Amino acid sequence: MRTSIRTAGILAALLATGATGCAGGRTTQDFPPPATDLTGKVRLVAYADCDEMTEGLRQAAARNVTPWGFGDAMLYAARSDVAAAKQATPEQSYSTTNTHEAGVDEPDLVKTDGDRVITVTRGVLRVVDAKTRKVTGTLRLVAEDQSWAQADLLVHGDRALVLFQGGGIIPFGATAKIRAGSGGPRYVLVDLSGEPRVLGAMTVHGQHIDARQVGSTVRLVVRSQPEIAFPAPEQDESEKELLEGNRKAVLSAPADAWLPSYDVESGGASRTERVGCGQVSHPDQFTGTSMLTIHTIDLAAATPFGSLTPIAVAADGDTVYGTAGSLYVTSNPRWWAARPIDVVPLPDSPAAPTATPEAPPERTEVHRFDVSAPGAPRYVTSGSVPGRLLNQYSLSEYDGHLRVATTSGAEVFGASPGTSESGVYVLDAGTLAQTGSVTGLGKGERIYSVRFMDGLGYVVTFRQTDPLYTLDLRDPAAPKVTGELKITGFSAYLHPAGEGRLIGIGQEASEKGRVLGTQISLFDVSDPAAPAVLSRFHQEKSGSEAEWDPHAFLYWPATGLAVLPLQNWSDGGIAGSAALALRVGDREITKLGVVTHPRPTAKSDFAPADQGIRRSLVIGDDLWTVSDTGLKVSDAATLADRAWIPFA
Repeated sequence: MRTSIRTAGILAALLATGATGCAGGRTTQDFPPPATDLTGKVRLVAYADCDEMTEGLRQAAARNVTPWGFGDAMLYAARSDVAAAKQATPEQSYSTTNTHEAGVDEPDLVKTDGDRVITVTRGVLRVVDAKTRKVTGTLRLVAEDQSWAQADLLVHGDRALVLFQGGGIIPFGATAKIRAGSGGPRYVLVDLSGEPRVLGAMTVHGQHIDARQVGSTVRLVVRSQPEIAFPAPEQDESEKELLEGNRKAVLSAPADAWLPSYDVESGGASRTERVGCGQVSHPDQFTGTSMLTIHTIDLAAATPFGSLTPIAVAADGDTVYGTAGSLYVTSNPRWWAARPIDVVPLPDSPAAPTATPEAPPERTEVHRFDVSAPGAPRYVTSGSVPGRLLNQYSLSEYDGHLRVATTSGAEVFGASPGTSESGVYVLDAGTLAQTGSVTGLGKGERIYSVRFMDGLGYVVTFRQTDPLYTLDLRDPAAPKVTGELKITGFSAYLHPAGEGRLIGIGQEASEKGRVLGTQISLFDVSDPAAPAVLSRFHQEKSGSEAEWDPHAFLYWPATGLAVLPLQNWSDGGIAGSAALALRVGDREITKLGVVTHPRPTAKSDFAPADQGIRRSLVIGDDLWTVSDTGLKVSDAATLADRAWIPFA
């Protein structure tokens, strides 16, 4: 699960057909939001010992377990994300992964240091020499019949960490004497100094949320549920009886049921470890149904898996946002579907509700950790704001404050149409107490994209038409909307393009909100009171991965080159896939051309290779594009073919 941005299926963007004043209000005075406590602190507390931890988790989980356990019938679920101060980056002759914050790397399927291109596709890691354009190293990490396994990379020097997000990954060449792992996310450390070889691996019992890297230090965020054996249902057993049996199982479960475990393979040996009780903290209120664990791995250490000191929080999480010194993990209820069950309290247990409980508050909790020093993160503070985040770009740390953009009243079970609205909340980064807010944005709509740049912010909301709001956030106590641009379509991703310029990637739409195809727009935001459309490019019946995953977007400021994957649709299916190359000038967007990869030989594989281009990067005057089938090198100015490097 990559909540960083991969909220698949969310197409969001701000696009242009004309600039008209937005009818209707936009401020708190115009659209008063429902009364919500925005200042409530979320205190995070460490347990005194294992007994206190076990009893606290038992009681909380017993109140939240359902007749169906901790699965899809849970009353609510959640997610997490966050950002840091700008760092000056020297001019370089190669592009890097498109990340939220400078100096904070994010996992992706390709990395380069200018001399090498390192990719992981279909379970195989490859190293390609950028000068000779030859594959210099290959390492298969999973069996061919598991080539569907999604993987990403983080690299430091001659060390690569390969992140397999899904469970059940079996290492390539595993035998009966080598365990396949726990069935959770698997993190494999690879030595790149010669022929690539595995140095060690960690498999966790849980679900991968996201990861961030600063220097050689990687922070992995994992979510897990308690491992409790619920009694098998008997024939004709009522929901009330099922619930009572599950609550008894929860109230007698040992501490190890909640303490996250992980398997480590290092130095030719395997071991299983658990997070210690002393490394677990909890908010004042928590469900007891999930645990967030942060693992720290130093890629430069002699034995990165030798001594691990993870910390855990009894909380849900789905979005991660990182700066050079802070790691933010957020959680918020995504949906709610309580069932009316007549619950009978168990002896010596908290009273249970006898009717359908109220929906949990639509609130995003934010936990901040200090990651400025090596080793385990240090918990700093927690806070909360109303509403739900879209993704990590809804968060931004700047000048001692955290800005958070959320939508309230949208996509909630039982919500009335047209009740949604959005807002931006400014929190003190040291305490996460609220400093200021501006609400009432996009009445009846929801946020589709957000971008914060220094003291300014840009928020796109959409339902049928797309208001782009510009915000002045320089006074944390009095943030305000300064302008808006109402246009058809939406932008799912916003990217800075130099002084006073903003690129929007998303979909054009009819006046009734029906999407019409990919649209890339250039906005003039030099005057915050009057944002304007300068140019746009529209490709009918198409979509781009960059709409929901910014890692797929390349912008090279030196030449104004912008590249993104483009899928063309015809009669409900994919008619073709290519990389669209554009030239973004100061006032217009022009099409440079498209890059395509050769179609692979037809095979009967369960998951055949796809020639669709996923990523692009620049090295010198070369444009490199990546697909499952290989790497193509093109002239970055003309797109003329220079080399094709097939993946055998």
